[in-house]
Amino acid sequence: MNPTPLLEAHNVRKHFPGVQALDGVSLHVNAGEALAVVGENGAGKSTLMKIMAGIHRPDAGELRLDGQPLHLTGASDALRRGLVLIHQELNLAENLSVTANLFLGREEVRGGVLGWLDNRRMKAEAGGLLSRIGLDVRPDQRVSELPPGQRQMVEIARALAGNARLIIMDEPTSSLTQRETDRLYEVIDDLKRQGVAVVYISHRLDEVRRVADRVEVLRDGRNAGALSRDEISRDAMIRLMVGRDLKQLYPRRHAIRADAPVRLEVRNVTFVGGPTAPVSFKVRAGEIVGLAGLVGAGRTELAEALFGLRRLTGGEVRIEGRPVTIRSPVSAIAAGLLLAPEDRRRHGLVLTDSVQGNFALPNFDQLTTAGLLGWVVFSREKQLARDLTNRLHVRASSTRQIVGQLSGGNQQKVVLGKWLARKPRVVIFDEPTRGVDVGARSEIYALMDELAAAGVAVVMISSDLEEILGMSDRVLVLHEGRLTGELPRSALSQEAVMHLATGGAPTESSAAESPRPSGEQA
Repeated sequence: MNPTPLLEAHNVRKHFPGVQALDGVSLHVNAGEALAVVGENGAGKSTLMKIMAGIHRPDAGELRLDGQPLHLTGASDALRRGLVLIHQELNLAENLSVTANLFLGREEVRGGVLGWLDNRRMKAEAGGLLSRIGLDVRPDQRVSELPPGQRQMVEIARALAGNARLIIMDEPTSSLTQRETDRLYEVIDDLKRQGVAVVYISHRLDEVRRVADRVEVLRDGRNAGALSRDEISRDAMIRLMVGRDLKQLYPRRHAIRADAPVRLEVRNVTFVGGPTAPVSFKVRAGEIVGLAGLVGAGRTELAEALFGLRRLTGGEVRIEGRPVTIRSPVSAIAAGLLLAPEDRRRHGLVLTDSVQGNFALPNFDQLTTAGLLGWVVFSREKQLARDLTNRLHVRASSTRQIVGQLSGGNQQKVVLGKWLARKPRVVIFDEPTRGVDVGARSEIYALMDELAAAGVAVVMISSDLEEILGMSDRVLVLHEGRLTGELPRSALSQEAVMHLATGGAPTESSAAESPRPSGEQA
């Protein structure tokens, strides 16, 4: 006889203006089990998790806890019942200590309601909680002093402090190193042994295979299928997520001429906050050059310097053979060099503005009657938004929908789309598919390939080695700010990239440029 599930959702429905987020979804999770919930952006994962955590109320359907109907009145009610959601953007008070964060809102007091905080007892209990998950930090240490991986563990410890029975983890490894990710896996295994249920949401399907006992797949707000432990595979999950097989995730069909002109040339560049060793490289028209390296290697800092966000202190940047002076993003854009930043929500979008407004922002000179000093022709703005929305398959109720309401994949499409009207010469993509589902990922890759086919020089920064290998014609590898080597397509492998990324000496194969021959596929 099967045990009663810890938590069940039955035929749950939820509607937002213009969107049916959930349309009769059902699932269950057992005590001591890790259930992965996967699906494309907009599939309904986050909405369902927020219902299970008491943040949203369902329009129809019901939840059951230990087999009994559950009517949550809010997030605090869910917490009292041991149902905890750990958001992708961690919810910690960074200026407070670890102990203060663990007991925030449920501080222990001596002497009754009007007494004083029992700091000694809370510190002792904090030490026990930290030991329980193997986190070696001082209870009195400020959270702001901790790296992302340890902050993630503090969130888990806080959940355990509230006697969590179910912990929902939303993209928990998005900002973690591989070592921190491996430690998280160990903690999840320990939680399961202690009888805690874990619901794990991730776009990283290899992680899902490592963590999950079962997988529930959502598509367009409905159940698309379920996979038992023995059935879990990347192909099976993708097939259920998108409703089809993705035969070629990395669509690279155009040929690269060996004599293609150099679009971007970086000569002995140094910059504020960068390494003392100068950086030099070239990118040809039609090339996609991957920029790989471990966390802290300086890839994002280099991109920011080329885009004018960091002051250059030496060297020269050339675009199409001509020296350019880049002192700000305005001068970079004028030179035809564009950046799709790593943190799209903070640096790539105006979250409170519409899809149409975000598309228009860098393109006002094309939308006004007389350049930047003229009047905006709203019919042009509207048409631009429609064209880009259709071209990029942005899923929005209309071009007037607020960007902050879109899924991560659709937000990223808006970030990329706003630059297309500028006809760029060079585009730098910094982590272009972070937090993006596999369907939107395929569309972003197709866009990058389309740009390259049109003669744009593309630089792609990514921590996803599979992505680097699948999309790049050449790979440049950074280690502690130094360019340690260059790998042609013929020499690409995860081992070769990691050898250079960890400071290994370049080999004979990691030297010369080698555009991909005509017709080769990733």
